[in-house]
Amino acid sequence: MTITIGGKLPDATLSRLGANGPESVALSSLTAGRKVVLFGLPGAFTGTCSTAHVPSFIRNMDALKAKGVDEVICLSVNDPFVVAAWEKQTGANDAGIVSLADVKSEFTKAAGMNFSAPDIGFHDRSKRYALVAEDGVVKAIEAEETPGTCDISSGDSMVAAL
Repeated sequence: MTITIGGKLPDATLSRLGANGPESVALSSLTAGRKVVLFGLPGAFTGTCSTAHVPSFIRNMDALKAKGVDEVICLSVNDPFVVAAWEKQTGANDAGIVSLADVKSEFTKAAGMNFSAPDIGFHDRSKRYALVAEDGVVKAIEAEETPGTCDISSGDSMVAAL
């Protein structure tokens, strides 16, 4: 299944690092009855993800909130320890972005957004994309076609889509 405008987001159990270690989070618990922006990216501590994608959402948090967004979620196919360290390093957590680990690539595969690049150690990683969902229904989605670019999936683009 590939997520499309008008389609329902697949539910998945994601992970984050809590006070007592890794915690499971049902994506549906963050999207039910809410307007969210969710952006997926290939990996924590990778070039474009760290220097362009996350910063574009940090810069646009006020504008997204002004457009009625309840939550901005960053999704990465990594473990929750790596994601927690990365969100601290990028300032995503301080900006109010919820960073979640798709440990088994469960959501990413169900959404049809997975890819592999074995030569660089990427197996079932996430393509770079961003979407707007209301009550779990996709209202807008943009996925990058060219690796290493962050144009149509940036925070600026999501503000414009709203």
